[in-house]
Amino acid sequence: MNPRLKLALSTTLLFCAPTSFAQGGDVTAKFTAATRKSSHHQSLNDIVLWLTPIDDSIPTRAPSPPKTGYRLVQKDKMFSPHLLVVPTGSSVDFPNQDPFFHNVFSLFNGKRFDLGLYESGTHRAVRFDREGVSYIFCNIHPEMGAIVLSLNSPWFAVSVPDGSVAIHDVPPGRYRVHLWSEQFQSGDPAAPSPTDRTIQVTQQGAALGTIDLTPAPDPLAHHKNKFGEDYPVTPPAKY
Repeated sequence: MNPRLKLALSTTLLFCAPTSFAQGGDVTAKFTAATRKSSHHQSLNDIVLWLTPIDDSIPTRAPSPPKTGYRLVQKDKMFSPHLLVVPTGSSVDFPNQDPFFHNVFSLFNGKRFDLGLYESGTHRAVRFDREGVSYIFCNIHPEMGAIVLSLNSPWFAVSVPDGSVAIHDVPPGRYRVHLWSEQFQSGDPAAPSPTDRTIQVTQQGAALGTIDLTPAPDPLAHHKNKFGEDYPVTPPAKY
């Protein structure tokens, strides 16, 4: 081959290649919801929006876990973060950073487990191997509650307090839209609630516009301990 022609061909391929592997666009939405008793809007953070592809041609990818891994820390008799979204199959670490014992458990329809008593400075881990919502509690401290939402899709995002949410780098194609919220969920509280909506995502992304939600009862309120009984009024002093 003529060297000049070879150079020209290589240069053409170099400049054309990025268009074949162009990144996807952003899928955006804005959640709104009014409280039942007033016209004021309550916080709209921690609403999860995710997409599942309908087209088989859409390439799949695994999201990168955080550098510290997925963690639900126990500190000051609280779980942090309150909501943790992970890809299905992820292992979540439960470190105890309080100066007393904890007993983390979940008995809902997500991932069922009981980590037993473990002391300050130690940790346990759980692999969330099925898609769904897991409500997390401590068998000693009734005020502690958190949620782990495991998803089969890598295209998800969590809203900020004003209700805005954006899923980045979504490949072009057709998707089904899903959402879940602790404060605004409806239907079965132990499973993600998909909307009856499909969208077409282009290289420029897609705008879902405003999504109105209705407040719902707190699924973490008035829960029982792991034996299905009420918590004692005063927990043991050593805990």
